[in-house]
Amino acid sequence: MNTTSTKSAKETNMRVVMLPRLAHGHISPYLELAKKLIKRNIIIYLCSTPTNLNSISKRITQQQSLSINIVQIHLPSSPDLPPNLHTSNSLPRHLLPALESAFESAIPNHSSIIKTLKPDVIIYDQPWAPAIIAEHKIPAVEFLTSSAACTSLVIHGSTRPGIEYPYPEILLTGYHDMKLRRWLHESKFLLDEKKKSADSDWQKSCKILLFNTFRELERKYIDYLSSVTGKKIVPIGPLVPEFANETDEETKEVMNWLDKRNDSSGTVFVSFGSEWFLTKEEIEEVAHGLELSGLDFILVVRFPVGEKTEAKEALPKDFLERVGDKGLVLEGWAPQAQTLAHSKIGGFLSHCGWNSILESLKFGVPIIAMPVDCDQPGNCKLLKAVGVAVEVEREEDGRLNRYEIARGIKKVVVEESGEGIRVKAKEFMEKIKFIGEEGITELVEELVQLCKEYGKKAE
Repeated sequence: MNTTSTKSAKETNMRVVMLPRLAHGHISPYLELAKKLIKRNIIIYLCSTPTNLNSISKRITQQQSLSINIVQIHLPSSPDLPPNLHTSNSLPRHLLPALESAFESAIPNHSSIIKTLKPDVIIYDQPWAPAIIAEHKIPAVEFLTSSAACTSLVIHGSTRPGIEYPYPEILLTGYHDMKLRRWLHESKFLLDEKKKSADSDWQKSCKILLFNTFRELERKYIDYLSSVTGKKIVPIGPLVPEFANETDEETKEVMNWLDKRNDSSGTVFVSFGSEWFLTKEEIEEVAHGLELSGLDFILVVRFPVGEKTEAKEALPKDFLERVGDKGLVLEGWAPQAQTLAHSKIGGFLSHCGWNSILESLKFGVPIIAMPVDCDQPGNCKLLKAVGVAVEVEREEDGRLNRYEIARGIKKVVVEESGEGIRVKAKEFMEKIKFIGEEGITELVEELVQLCKEYGKKAE
């Protein structure tokens, strides 16, 4: 364990260890929560692998580093999984089981970290965390980085089998429903005691569950989640990274390109997150859809670590020459928050990862929804239900259609039929501006109460 040892500017009675999953989509909101909590004189120990921590270290200011301590978790290395792959960010899907196994084998080391730091509270979503927490008898709270809607649907299925879920608007249909059913059928052999335990991590959370959401977006799902779990749900979002006026060359290139666009709010931003990858066929269909839309666009193309493919090779023949200056193709990375905040962006073609959704709503950008897997199809249904998105419908076999992509883009960005969607996205932007710190205040009060209760038990 390597710890960047620091002291807070003010003495505090509470020390919080954070144990997020090994994914950028998890560690990012945990860091934003840490920044909120240190303003309440709480000391934070943020634990993850070195490669994960490196990805967020630039977002911690020198002043914040006085209260946010970075704690490195080291996993056993192997030829298939060297230290630079100790993260799910850009990890090839077939290596995820190896990453999970590496984490399990390092559990004794994780336990020693808790023993050394002696925190008052643990905030977690790592599946191995509850066992360690029970060993050390420390109060712990789970912070889930998914939507309350999707989580309520999953927990409903496990706690109220045979009872109809009350909000059918987020139930899956078509290809995504078939894909989920097929996965559940093929995964039945996984449902051993260990898997059942992982599925009920929320039950180990003390009294409350935290969500990166806000009531104006998910009120009824938050309330229903409380009823099915028997726990108080504390919405503490939207936790979206703040950004400074970056001066790095990549960001300047994107901002300069956007500044030169002629149409106000007529450019499409296309990105599918840090963990999901389109096939070459899918990339080609997206590219053709963008070209058919006739709109300016920024397209981010990503490949798993180790895949020796360049963006140009994955795009249709002569695509870059045909679109010319109407398109900007970026490989691997783009300044997403800065791009969504730019006035020339009129739509976001997204995989519907929860963090990306919150960023898009913060900046009032409507969404062309193209979910890939996991909770993304459910998030897509939620976005459609609240009126801020159009879904790109897939074929029955899951294939994308360039004409359907172009249809969704044009409706959301420029067509009169999409005006209501654009207005609704701007309304959410205004609502987010007026969300205060009530959720953080409520969380701090709950943490203080938990410490008191566990202190009394210790006596």
